[in-house]
Amino acid sequence: MSRRRDATLTVVNFERQTPRPTAAQMSWLKRGLDQPGGKLPLFDVDGQRINPRTIKACTEQGWAEPWFDNPVKPDWLVCKLTEAGRAAALAGHIDPTPDAEDD
Repeated sequence: MSRRRDATLTVVNFERQTPRPTAAQMSWLKRGLDQPGGKLPLFDVDGQRINPRTIKACTEQGWAEPWFDNPVKPDWLVCKLTEAGRAAALAGHIDPTPDAEDD
């Protein structure tokens, strides 16, 4: 007599979590809430240029979108909040994972 083992398939339900902005991204997005058209700043509150990685990450997530070309500094991307970005900024939920951008 042979013993037969029943194979059991375990299914893990990985819910797709909505990405959350990092602290640096959230700070940038929130600054667009009070601006006409949701314009996002080129510089932080200390006068430093916003990290291009922050801008790129936010545009890739759909929280910001390019607004217009900057003729004075073509390599600087002028962006505005999207509806998803406005919702993320208003929700205020920050990604709890440490991020290198948050220096």
